[in-house]
Amino acid sequence: MQVCIHRGTKQIGGSCVEVEHAGCRIVLDFGLPLDGNAEDLALVPRIAPGLSAVLISHPHLDHYGLVHHLPAGTPICMGAAARRIVKAAAPFTGQALPSLEGPDLEHRKTLEIGPFRITPYLVDHSAYDAYAFLIEAGGKRVFYSGDFRAHGRKGRLFEALIGCPPEHIDALLMEGSSLSRLDDKDAFPTEADLERELVGVFQAAPGLVMVHASAQNIDRVVTLYRACKRSGRTMVIDLYTAAILEATGNGHVPQSSWPCVTLFIPERQRRQIAKQQAFELLSRHSRQRIFARGLHDIAHRAVLLFRPMHIQDLDAADCLNGAAFVYSQWPGYLELGSYRAVQDWLKMRDIEMKYVHTSGHASPPDLQRFAQALAPRQLVPIHSFVPEKYPQQFANVVARQDGEWWAL
Repeated sequence: MQVCIHRGTKQIGGSCVEVEHAGCRIVLDFGLPLDGNAEDLALVPRIAPGLSAVLISHPHLDHYGLVHHLPAGTPICMGAAARRIVKAAAPFTGQALPSLEGPDLEHRKTLEIGPFRITPYLVDHSAYDAYAFLIEAGGKRVFYSGDFRAHGRKGRLFEALIGCPPEHIDALLMEGSSLSRLDDKDAFPTEADLERELVGVFQAAPGLVMVHASAQNIDRVVTLYRACKRSGRTMVIDLYTAAILEATGNGHVPQSSWPCVTLFIPERQRRQIAKQQAFELLSRHSRQRIFARGLHDIAHRAVLLFRPMHIQDLDAADCLNGAAFVYSQWPGYLELGSYRAVQDWLKMRDIEMKYVHTSGHASPPDLQRFAQALAPRQLVPIHSFVPEKYPQQFANVVARQDGEWWAL
């Protein structure tokens, strides 16, 4: 078996790994770099035609965002819910919607592609329906971690994996996103920690609470809903969020029809709906819809899953008296300056921004537990800005370079 990390040995995002055996080639993820343009052909990994399949670990753009550049007919293997989420998001985000035809991934159900035996492992991550992969061929075994954590609402998956790990791993390609953010022994807060903190914020705020979180972070939406229930508030979502929640196909995830959930459509989204002719989708989720006046009336007992497109509507609805704002996303967006317009808007209205968030990636102690459990013959850094830190924390580290082919 031969392996090439086309991108990811020294960066977070844009992941792409090619694996070859006996003339058959597969690719693990085909991601867009975090600061990249999906239409920039220079970012597309140079991979020869004739791939047998592309495996997408989870529905985050930095793992699938360049799939639309693949040759037509390339089989795309991903989770069924992940596939639905990508399709549901595209009309609202403007993301290119590639052909996504191919086998569905299922937890621990082995898939055979040519000489490869591929076993997906469902993992705890901020993206829904996320997988790690065990790749077997020619008597060798590679484990690709994808993105994972242990402190989310599916932490039991992490414990189950390290409690009974696959054995005899020749190479572990393990993400290390947190190594550039935390010290060796530090840990991220759990979703349960966030829920408790949000309950305090919701109970203390006299007016509307706006929470900027990704609608595709299903764990976070569940956390918000539970905090709303505990504090006697209604969760207000838009149609994009309703479509994503529906796409999970999970009856335990909040839906637009649930108690304490209501739908509010901002003006910019109304225009999107008209352009996309998404009236049937709107009709499916409108049973508990409110308009500007309704938002004004319930503001003092509501939590809005905020998006910047809401700003004009919130001003028009005159519902910001006593409002509070929670930022619950990657802090890098603040550091890059892309959030300046929202920050200026909050400052003009004298609304303080609180930070309540946790990472979608494993903390260093959990990375160490993971590496020790799998005990690979070689551990290859991937999806990290600081691969040089790996030898300080893990055994058998072998650093690779982007574009380097190596054999097992």
